[in-house]
Amino acid sequence: MKVTINDVAKYAGVSIKTVSRVTNNEPSVKQATIDKVNAAIKELNYQPNLAARNLAATSSYVIGFVYDNPNAYYIIDMQNGILSACRDKGYELLIHPCDAKAEGICEQLTTMVKHARLAGLVLTPPLSEDPKVLSALDAIGANYVRIMAGDRVKADSGLAVLVNDRSGAVAITQHLIDLGHRQIAFLSGDYQHQSTKERLEGYRQALRDNGLDESSDLIVEGEYSFESGVEGAKKLLKGANRPSAIVACNDEIAAGALFAARLEGMDIPTELSIVGFEDSPFSRQTWPKLTTVHQPNGKIAQIATELLIANRREQSVRSEIFTPEPVIRDSSARVQAS
Repeated sequence: MKVTINDVAKYAGVSIKTVSRVTNNEPSVKQATIDKVNAAIKELNYQPNLAARNLAATSSYVIGFVYDNPNAYYIIDMQNGILSACRDKGYELLIHPCDAKAEGICEQLTTMVKHARLAGLVLTPPLSEDPKVLSALDAIGANYVRIMAGDRVKADSGLAVLVNDRSGAVAITQHLIDLGHRQIAFLSGDYQHQSTKERLEGYRQALRDNGLDESSDLIVEGEYSFESGVEGAKKLLKGANRPSAIVACNDEIAAGALFAARLEGMDIPTELSIVGFEDSPFSRQTWPKLTTVHQPNGKIAQIATELLIANRREQSVRSEIFTPEPVIRDSSARVQAS
């Protein structure tokens, strides 16, 4: 059987990305790692894919933006941030929406990279957090930068821009606790996104830090959409354990929750406080305007693209971490006495 890059990585005890870096003579790889990979290549008689090596060394000036996210505001902010960096560095932008759950997603992306001869890819969640997608891109020597949730990245996992969603969720939940709320619900987004898990854990951490018990019936699973916020809030407001405040996983969900509360004749924030996440235009288009967590998506995308281009030009590179901060507006208020 033909020896693959996966076989070399396993034999050398490193990632596929590291093997790709060594075979493409990329900088910032330790000499000990280079020696280990080259020894594995020699031992296994591995023949690198020349087409993939040529692809990695292409003189193309096109960056691909790959996403699967129903939030139009998020996509527009990301697109504008990438465009800003591309224009500044003389690159063009190829936009590629896709279905991250599609059976042939890996083949779809690798085919696109080959046919378009892309200089690199900007990957957003959940694609940026999918090991199968990353492995497929590594196997063809594709350059990419990941935008992803978290506060740390493995040293050998390539370029990444991290968003500390957990910290932002702790802060916005703490805001509600400081207003006297104790029955605080959580409306989640799609669990395929790591950001959902991080924001939920931040909510839970704030409860623990303040000695508050978590109630499973106050956590409602959903999607990143207005409709999901409507349905989730209806479920909460009809339940026996009715909350005095809701933390929504993004502003679109929060806007849906606010709409549902209005249908119940509730006054916001007197009878129910609602907070969102991301500080998208949704947060400023509702009435009252949403208390939320500011996440500079445009800036995040711009920095990610600059890192990608700098890495391709063999300049010094580094990962970046953004920590979202609360923005206090009109949809949250001190809890009313029973």
